[in-house]
Amino acid sequence: MDWYVYILRCEDGSLYTGIASDVEKRFAMHKSGHGAKYTRSHPPVAVVYREQCSGKGAALRREAAIKKLPRAKKLELTEENCDA
Repeated sequence: MDWYVYILRCEDGSLYTGIASDVEKRFAMHKSGHGAKYTRSHPPVAVVYREQCSGKGAALRREAAIKKLPRAKKLELTEENCDA
């Protein structure tokens, strides 16, 4: 099963990074208030980045790496992957 790392842009301009096997379904969960605690107080407006990984472990490692990046680098990722 393929897993994805994704970045959401929230209403306040902040970015949220997570993983899912179905990004659209997970985004809908975030929007409905049933996603991560962070997105309950920072409602997401769009998926701005997604990256396919070979499995859940690979997605978790990539998520951790992205979360360590400075905001400017995360924004670069979203610009390179603007068709998310």
